[in-house]
Amino acid sequence: MKRFMLVLLCLLPASPAFAGGPVKLDLNATYGATSFHTQGAMAFAEQVKKYSNGSVDITVHPGGSLGFKGAELLKVVKDGQVPMSDILMGVVAGSEKVFGISSLPRLVGDFKQARELYDASRPLYEKAAAKWNQKFLYAAPWPPSGLVTKGAVNSVADLKNLKTRTYDKNGANFLRSLGGSPVSLPWGEVYSSLRTGMIDSVLTSAESAKNGKFWEVLDHFKDINYAFPLNMVTINLDYWKALDKDQQQAMLKAAAETENNQWANSESRTVEALKVIQQHKIAVSKADAALNKALDAAAAKIIADFRKGLKPSAQAVLDRFAR
Repeated sequence: MKRFMLVLLCLLPASPAFAGGPVKLDLNATYGATSFHTQGAMAFAEQVKKYSNGSVDITVHPGGSLGFKGAELLKVVKDGQVPMSDILMGVVAGSEKVFGISSLPRLVGDFKQARELYDASRPLYEKAAAKWNQKFLYAAPWPPSGLVTKGAVNSVADLKNLKTRTYDKNGANFLRSLGGSPVSLPWGEVYSSLRTGMIDSVLTSAESAKNGKFWEVLDHFKDINYAFPLNMVTINLDYWKALDKDQQQAMLKAAAETENNQWANSESRTVEALKVIQQHKIAVSKADAALNKALDAAAAKIIADFRKGLKPSAQAVLDRFAR
């Protein structure tokens, strides 16, 4: 019986109770060390250490090296399998619908509107995170998503049967409604899938196209201003409550600063990334009036479908921004 109890105790999740010395926390990051959002998480960790006078020490683990990624992230943080994580909201919208708001197609047209949408939606995000036993700390946008393709996309006809890697359900439904063939893939498999022809395009930002060196396999970027999807950083509530008041305040201060910096960095990186991919011979173009009209019509259907089952508070946010 004693042996059974010992084995059982070994299988239980680590306790968030901290006995002496600095509080050490692991933060899971899905993207690699050079990724915009991972760098933001690392800056956040440095600021937390500074503002807590070294009493909170966060280690960021890039590239999903802890083995956690994708749709499971809400659950693994909820259960305390990892204390903190950087999470692409749209990927977990299947578990908590409001997290899909930022990746709705063509809901906002620029960074100013994207920030207004985020500020309006943040109370919804905080409440949803709490439901999943998490404290919402901050969120920041990817640069706007466009289509990186092997051939030019100038009309809806060019999207027919296009095998496109999308990052969430909203994107998949959007492209499918336009005749495309969306494919769900982990980010780490995208480049090799382009090489082998499993996919021939990617719905992503110019920043990601730059980081992925997509000019080696693709040659066009259509700036369709699809969405400004958000990544959020959360902490398990049990770990959060185990921190003292000063440590919590240090973390909140660092989160607010990181959030503002990341929003500014996202905008500046968009300009830089577009220049870089053009220097590597990726042709960058915007949609013309006819294509924009078709994209808006498809987006309206996705947004209308997304509304179904939303609570009035979320409906009110969409009413402010939907065209």
